Amino acid sequence: MKRYGSVARLEKGQVEQYRTLHAAVWPDVLAMIKECNIRNYSIYLHRLPDGNHYLFSYFEYIGSDFESDFARMAADPVTRKWWKECAACKVPFEEPAGEYWAAMEEVFHQD
Repeated sequence: MKRYGSVARLEKGQVEQYRTLHAAVWPDVLAMIKECNIRNYSIYLHRLPDGNHYLFSYFEYIGSDFESDFARMAADPVTRKWWKECAACKVPFEEPAGEYWAAMEEVFHQD
């Protein structure tokens, strides 16, 4: 099992829309996440002193080929539509260019 963390920034005024979307994640999206060997997926929200709201996501990958599983997820039409809905709430990063979620480095873990 491998742990993944990432960060995203919400557009100003999109906190409630993002909450609404995630209060009722589409069943097909949830099924695809599971089919692609992702477990224990969580998203946290925090407002920093700069006034921006940031998201932190965490999940555990239990498969053996993350790239293939992620490509399968990215090719799924329902998941793509969901990502488009969610992307409207987020600000893309300059680095990596155009990414809405930036990978984070794990610096500590305790079981």
